Amino acid sequence: MKKELTQNGNGLPPSGEEKSENGASHIDRRKFIKTAATGALAFSIVPRYVLGGNGYVAPSDKLTLAYVGCGTQGFRELLPLLAVNDVQVVAVCDPNKDAVGYRDWSPNGLKSEIRNAIGKPDWNPGGDNTIPGGRDNGKDIVDTYYSNKRGGDNFKGCNAYADYRELLEKEKDVDAVKIMTPDHLHGLFAIAALKRNKHVLMHKPVSNRLLEGKTVIELARQKPNIVTHLVPWDSNGSMDQVMEWINGGKIGKLKEVHNWTNRPVWPQFPTLPTETVPVPDGLNWDLWLGPEADRAYSPEYTNMFFRGWYDFGGGSMADMGHYSLWTVFNALQLTSPEVIEPNLTHFVTMSGVVPHQVRNDFSFPMGSSVRFKYPKNGDRPAVDLVWYDGGIRPALPDELIANNEELPAEGMMFVGEKGKILSGFNIQNPRLFSKKKKPVSAPTQAINSYAQNKMVDALTLFATNCKAGTQYPGSFPEAEGLTEAVNFYAASLRSAHLLKYDATARQITNIPDANKYLKRDYRTGWDPATI
Repeated sequence: MKKELTQNGNGLPPSGEEKSENGASHIDRRKFIKTAATGALAFSIVPRYVLGGNGYVAPSDKLTLAYVGCGTQGFRELLPLLAVNDVQVVAVCDPNKDAVGYRDWSPNGLKSEIRNAIGKPDWNPGGDNTIPGGRDNGKDIVDTYYSNKRGGDNFKGCNAYADYRELLEKEKDVDAVKIMTPDHLHGLFAIAALKRNKHVLMHKPVSNRLLEGKTVIELARQKPNIVTHLVPWDSNGSMDQVMEWINGGKIGKLKEVHNWTNRPVWPQFPTLPTETVPVPDGLNWDLWLGPEADRAYSPEYTNMFFRGWYDFGGGSMADMGHYSLWTVFNALQLTSPEVIEPNLTHFVTMSGVVPHQVRNDFSFPMGSSVRFKYPKNGDRPAVDLVWYDGGIRPALPDELIANNEELPAEGMMFVGEKGKILSGFNIQNPRLFSKKKKPVSAPTQAINSYAQNKMVDALTLFATNCKAGTQYPGSFPEAEGLTEAVNFYAASLRSAHLLKYDATARQITNIPDANKYLKRDYRTGWDPATI
């Protein structure tokens, strides 16, 4: 039996409810079951007009979910989740209370999406009245959506929390959490949820620190009936055609895989913020920092900008590589790299009358390439994987020069001894170039079966597996190789040195000091052993 949250007919919380510190109410599941069995809550919890009908899911069969992270991308993914009949969002969490200081890709796009979804053409976010965001908006969106779905009964069933730790303490009977926070909170929050046997749906990355990510993955393995799912799996491309050509010897022995993106498409900063800016009203800066070291607030750290900082983000590869490379890792059975070689841009400023290069181990470079050397695995020979970002691309192949073509802004290339395979970023529309033969184009390929469906269908699949206690493709353990890669990408750029890795010892062997980039120094109160 799942809890369903509502008000009774006179607008007061039903008896037996408990209040959170912010005044929101929630029903203990055991109390609900006992009371519902006597019929006392039967009509206040489930109005008769919502019973039955196509697609109806009884409240007792719904997956209760806490939604963590009420930023712009969080809201974009909250809207389709609300449309899933098998899921009931019962709580939201974000350290920011109000819609203040948010940025987005367009000034009105997200607001329009929310208005359409909740059926309120005059809805506004409040705050600075620009971009939606914050837990108050999150609670309002959830309650309004469900109220409309129930016939406009002033539904008030979503609790709002600033602190994830408080949410887990007070929402003990919630079934699952979706984590849409900045990267530095992913691993820690996933650990806390898994320790409490909550199913976890999370955006990339698993963690922006390798050893923390390993802890998440190991914990997930220990709980086979607790479902974990990393969202970008649903948008990965198929490797079927590429592997058919590779295994058929069309390009000879595979030597290299190249993957490039146009990211970053957000500002990145070559120096640390120096301007003193007051913390916006409603933002708990301490909670936003979470496990990371205390520092002065800056809007250049938060919202859209977090991804460019080593402490808070994972850079371009963590942002986009999960979409392009996951099925590549699976098909080629890439595990742990032995060597990681970074190439990166640098920044020069003036010190008085003398120029000097800034020693930057705090933010990702404007552009980079990182080569990962993977050892032989079974019949697959040793192979190099090269990631490019910031507008940097591989050398233009002779085959494209002959056709007066250039490489697109984003793409993938597989290089063998006798030919090449070029494709789109997500391995779509691959083309085979082999020596002395005309290029061959494969039929247009769809992305994997989970992503072919609408997002609502992918979310229904998550709910179905959670209720059955069965794993399905896209779990945290399946992303282990990719989690290693995105964290070594960051560590190599941060150290600005070639790194050699012993996977068994989980140690960088040639530059011992670089091992500090594989772990996190947790502030008091944020250690995963105690959270």
